[in-house]
Amino acid sequence: MTQTIDPGRISVQLYTLRDALDADADATLGRLAAVGFTQVEPFGLAERAEQLAPLLAKHGLSAPSAHTSLVAGASPVDLDATFAAAAATGTGLVIEPFVDPARWTTAEDVAAVAAELNAAAARAADAGLRVGYHNHWFELENLIGGRTAMEVLADSLDDAVVLEVDTYWAHVGGVADVPALLRRLGTRVAAVHLKDGDGTRDTKNQVALGTGSVDVAGILAAATSPEVDVELGVVELDDSSGDLEQAVAAGYAYLTGGQVQA
Repeated sequence: MTQTIDPGRISVQLYTLRDALDADADATLGRLAAVGFTQVEPFGLAERAEQLAPLLAKHGLSAPSAHTSLVAGASPVDLDATFAAAAATGTGLVIEPFVDPARWTTAEDVAAVAAELNAAAARAADAGLRVGYHNHWFELENLIGGRTAMEVLADSLDDAVVLEVDTYWAHVGGVADVPALLRRLGTRVAAVHLKDGDGTRDTKNQVALGTGSVDVAGILAAATSPEVDVELGVVELDDSSGDLEQAVAAGYAYLTGGQVQA
């Protein structure tokens, strides 16, 4: 039997449909709602919140989580603007989607990333928000003292900071047993990105859930286990050689055992 997840925990990362959103955000969100999605995960929240907020309400969608910059990179981060955007969209969990790969090679660098996330979380708490971190492959590929940099990060995070584990990138990063990784990280994992493909960095080779080489069923079983018990399973494709909207709809069907709304 295919492993499923409660539809109330399913979301979709809007980056997957970025081109369609730019062309017609209203229609795109309407189609997602028609598939059965009730939750979405925006990206670039501070820049998009003003446009998205009324459209989410129109289509009966909520945005419990969103991607937005929290850690300083090439440009400074405006946390006040981020928190205001989260309030506009009713978002409770703001997630840093990317920190420079060069910052994941030493224990000192990882500790510095953790310190920035912890500081952001302290400020977020004053606004009634939570902070999280989303990985790519390099946080798992880089080992520090025989452990993945992602797990080293987790050791230095305050309890207020959660993780959104991108299970596909963890697989690409060389984690042979992603379900075991989830169980090791435990309740620190508030959300997972669910995607499938051929296990390479070539995003064009990503496909609908259940049609690639990733152990999606095992990942779901771990993510919904008592040891982890994620709040959100987020459907995503970074790209694909196929139709992205069809893949997203197929992903929803896979996660719900085929219960796609007409």
